[in-house]
Amino acid sequence: MTNRGTSAADLPSDGFDFAHVPETDQSFENALATARDGERLTVADGIELITTGTDVDGIDPVRKEKVLQAADERRQDVVGEEVTFVANLNNNVTTACNTGCLFCNFKDTAHTFEEDYDGPTGGFTKTPAESRQVVADAVDRGIYEVTSVSGLHPAFALDAEHHEILRQSDWKETNYKPPERYRTDPGTYVEQMRAMSVDDVHLHSMTPEEAYHARRGTDWSYEDVYRKLKDAGLDSVPGTAAEILVDEVREVICPGKIGTDDWLEAMEAAANVGLGLTATIMYGHVDNAAHRVMHLKELRDLQERVDGAITEFVPLSFVHENTPLYEHGVVTEGASRAEDELMIAVGRLFLDNIEHVQSSWVKYGDEHGMKMLNCGADDFMGTILSEEITKRAGGQYGEFRTFDRYVEMVRAIGRVPVERSTDYEQRRVIEGDGPFGPELGPQADGSPLLAPGELPETAGDVASADD
Repeated sequence: MTNRGTSAADLPSDGFDFAHVPETDQSFENALATARDGERLTVADGIELITTGTDVDGIDPVRKEKVLQAADERRQDVVGEEVTFVANLNNNVTTACNTGCLFCNFKDTAHTFEEDYDGPTGGFTKTPAESRQVVADAVDRGIYEVTSVSGLHPAFALDAEHHEILRQSDWKETNYKPPERYRTDPGTYVEQMRAMSVDDVHLHSMTPEEAYHARRGTDWSYEDVYRKLKDAGLDSVPGTAAEILVDEVREVICPGKIGTDDWLEAMEAAANVGLGLTATIMYGHVDNAAHRVMHLKELRDLQERVDGAITEFVPLSFVHENTPLYEHGVVTEGASRAEDELMIAVGRLFLDNIEHVQSSWVKYGDEHGMKMLNCGADDFMGTILSEEITKRAGGQYGEFRTFDRYVEMVRAIGRVPVERSTDYEQRRVIEGDGPFGPELGPQADGSPLLAPGELPETAGDVASADD
């Protein structure tokens, strides 16, 4: 999809006239009773809980604690005391992107990667061979999941056939330029999937937005695209690029991206060809409480349609620093800590058909992230040997967590640390004394992923913790 040309400078800094606002005929007390009884929540119920009541201004701290307690009790009933995490690597292929999302500072304008561009660029593009080497090195260390989410490079096509179609297209309309125009050829999506499929590693990649990019200019369906990607090694699809699944918000923060209906269609298609799914929300920018709960309703309905293919819900708190929305004064801050806690809690209570809720230490940091484990969350993300997206947006919480650190943190709050596979089907309760390392990977033998001398300086930060 091509950028429609909206910039943050065009947006008002004094609020938006949204059609959907947090107003209901429900009461906080009735909504809380419904949640405690384990009954399915309505959107009005969710709005009352996530706001701690639309009859009060701001977040009521006493009511908030009641919501958090209800969510924590639901977590105990659904998943018990285990806190899970995964040994994974982030291998983002390229930062080249022209989509123009106003919440993002991961991208680098694609023309700065062209052969004839003589200015500076801080971005990167990896060839399939380079991606394979990165993954192979990490698999040797013991990881067993590769997450790959990248910019929409104009030269990225699904395969050779797609390149031929795009060469004959209106390049401006299809956001395409051939690979020979660039200093580095990213290869095709199929080539990158094959390259990253090392040993039995689980490949978690190709968001709905990337799938749209991989079919642009064609009459191919999302199922056509995801079937080819699955044949090339793709195992599951990260439900990012969701931001807020309400189009009046998407039109503000990401006008060049696919709409809600396309996102949902792509996710259903991925499930239809046998791929696993995760689901996210990115909140705390121009959205309001009604938008957040409407998003949850879309995910709950989607989970019904895909027969439970969504393994986890991942709330992503907007990191505002260094983003166009912040730099142009459209937003002045992200979500508050209380909003973060309520997003986790209401996610647990509302999404009664999604078993796992993740707390992201990349977004929240270790200390706040652990608090989320008492607000309804039961998964604590992964080791992440590399993480660029949040760091570029201004995130302060490092880019790696050791197994030792995970065990220490989880045990500190009286919970049980558990190593898990991407699909949660394999689990290993971690017992005894360290040092600890992964054991579920094809090359994992329990050794730490990194030797002490290799650890990043931020690897142990507690106080220092995006889409």
